[in-house]
Amino acid sequence: MDNKALEMISYGMYIVTTKNEDKSYGCVINTLTQVTAKNVLVAITLNKENATNQALKTSKKCAVSILSERATSDLIAKFGYFSSRDTDKFQEVATQNVEEIPVVTEGVCSYLVGEVVNVVSCDTHDIFILRVTKAEKL
Repeated sequence: MDNKALEMISYGMYIVTTKNEDKSYGCVINTLTQVTAKNVLVAITLNKENATNQALKTSKKCAVSILSERATSDLIAKFGYFSSRDTDKFQEVATQNVEEIPVVTEGVCSYLVGEVVNVVSCDTHDIFILRVTKAEKL
């Protein structure tokens, strides 16, 4: 198999955030897809070893901030290269609370808030199916 062919798949960049027991969690992902148009469902994937994955399984609610071209490499690095287990990723980052979830608003063109309706295990990752409860274009 030519794995280089997989590099041709287009991706966006997103920051998934959640809150569990008064602690905020977040990470960068590159997989989000709309599943249904009516009673909107979307699917996201998170690595099983990621602290945000574990927090989302407990909280059952998250936000997905859709990064724009204005997103800085520092923002992407903060949420992509460090663990929420031992780093406060939200320090010095513009956010707002929406439905009790911290939403990153810096370098973002829109966001979704959703509730987990299903989790599907796929080897190293989990697919979270979310029912979108709020969406806003910034």
